[in-house]
Formats: sequence, C-alpha cells, structure tokens
Amino acid sequence: MYDILALCKVCNVMRASGERKGEPFSVRLSASTDRLVRAEAQRTSRSKSAIVEGLTEESARARRFPGIGFRGEDWSRRPWVIGSGLDVWEIVHMLEDFGGPEELVAGSQLDERQVRLALAYRDEYQGEIDAAIAENRRPVEDWRALYPFIAFEPAG
Repeated sequence: MYDILALCKVCNVMRASGERKGEPFSVRLSASTDRLVRAEAQRTSRSKSAIVEGLTEESARARRFPGIGFRGEDWSRRPWVIGSGLDVWEIVHMLEDFGGPEELVAGSQLDERQVRLALAYRDEYQGEIDAAIAENRRPVEDWRALYPFIAFEPAG
C-alpha cells in the first residue's frame, strides 16, 4: 500500500495556487501502473506523490472539459484546445483583438465549439489563464533584462 502524501506530513502546506493540501490517503496501484509512475518520477526528479497528483488533476480537468488537453514541460503544463493548435490563454487573448466570440470564429480557423470550450475553461480557471496572458504582455524591456543575449526584432 502506498501513502500518496507520504512525503508531505504537514497537510496544511500551501500549494503554489494557494490551495491547501487534502488529508493523506492510501492507494494500491497495479504493478504496471506503479512502474509507470515510478519511471515518470525518476525521469522528472519528482516524488511519486507529485506525479500522481499532477496526473489526477490533468485527468479530472480533461474529463470535465472534453476537448482540453495538456502539453508542455513538467513544470509548466498548459491547457490547450485539441484540434486548434492553440493554448486556452491564446484563444482568450485573441478574443480581445477580435472583439467577441462571433468575430473570432468569423475571422479565424477556430469553430464555435472551440471558442466556447476555451471560455468555459477560462471561467473555471480564471487566475491561471489571466497569469498566462499577463506573462505574454510583458514589455520587451523586461524580456531584454531577463535574456540580454537574445536579439529582439521589432514587430512589423
């Protein structure tokens, strides 16, 4: 039997999102699932608990929002609308340029279902999507300060 939160004895530790950890519980994984979780933990230098928690969160969100997938590095997984090639935050950000969902559908290759899905996801995870949009809006001067070795081309 594996204690999913064995490494976290203090369950009131705040997560990065500000959410408190739940009570620890035990789960038995099949041998094949345990091998997969163990391999992923080793590959990413994370605990098995962190792997199971991350996979559970993504799976629950994907089930709740059919058509949403997750991609990116382990430390920055992001939701995207399957079939669009765009992250949710990119679709939400595009709405500002187009003015509204109907205009975005008319002026892009996105369909109404994809736009509605991105907006529904944004409504549930507003802070996460707003943070991604804010990161994209950082001024060029901030990027130059962070990465002085990169040449920036003016937009045009």
